[in-house]
Amino acid sequence: MKLVRRQFLHLTAGAAALPLLPRVACALDYPARPVHLLVGYAAAGPTDISARLIGSWLSQRLGHQFVIENRPGAGTNIATAAVTRAPADGYTLLLVSTANAINATLYSNLDFDFIRDIAPVAGLTRGPAIMVVNPSVPAKTVPEFIAYAKANPGKINMATAGIGSGTHIYGELFKMMAGVDLIPVAYRGGGPAMTDLLAGQVQVMFEGIALALGYVRAGRLRALAVTTATRSPALPDVPTIGEFLPGYEASGFFGVGAPKNTPAEIVIKLNGEINAGLADPAMKTRIAELGSVPLPMTPDEFGTLIVESTEKWAKVIRKLGLKVG
Repeated sequence: MKLVRRQFLHLTAGAAALPLLPRVACALDYPARPVHLLVGYAAAGPTDISARLIGSWLSQRLGHQFVIENRPGAGTNIATAAVTRAPADGYTLLLVSTANAINATLYSNLDFDFIRDIAPVAGLTRGPAIMVVNPSVPAKTVPEFIAYAKANPGKINMATAGIGSGTHIYGELFKMMAGVDLIPVAYRGGGPAMTDLLAGQVQVMFEGIALALGYVRAGRLRALAVTTATRSPALPDVPTIGEFLPGYEASGFFGVGAPKNTPAEIVIKLNGEINAGLADPAMKTRIAELGSVPLPMTPDEFGTLIVESTEKWAKVIRKLGLKVG
């Protein structure tokens, strides 16, 4: 009887494992063809830079091309919606950013729920934004800029990477706390916005450090402050906005997401490869050059970060009374 029972349990365990075999095999073979990583902004912005950095690493590690596909518009919602509708097979991914956490409250007519419909895969980087001005602006400090803005209400254009982007909300928070009237000008990504800032078509921007740092170091833009609570190691002599407006704090993050119900084995495989990239000395050097820090996380930890960021920015957006749609 014991032998029969042992045989029964053995067969039952084997049968229970059978449904897992295709999933495990799928993960072992993944990827078997190119993977598309969707970016909600135009090329050349900080989100695009982060996507291409990790895409290149994954292409080398996994033997198939990770194609960066820019789908700008609606503050990243076009790209996000496309990923929520994509097959949950690991071949369509999303470059997640702070904008996704912001949009959950900012937009009233979304046909998806970001936290419900996107599976967190891995964190990438975290860093401040820089409050930068075109050199034609006479202000050299935040207090001087506030005085200049108050003397010229409605005459200073503030570039943003789109409605609801971090560049937009960081600037709106500054406007509220400083009591100044800046005119938001929305672009289809940080790259186009930066082009016009450099040309003097707009005067100020709260841009991610990855895109703005090089122009600051080259003297083409003037950095007034960083948005984080502490100074950035990349710009140790540049103060924080909070040193002049106590309580001001904002930082951005990037990561990777996938459609909900993507096999856990694929998520885990991608997470491991991304975290290996973030630990690579050459990758760490490149991230530091961009003024950011690596953000290695488990999928669950990245999911927690998304939820906490969504809750934080929801409070700010409601206080500002901002709404789109």
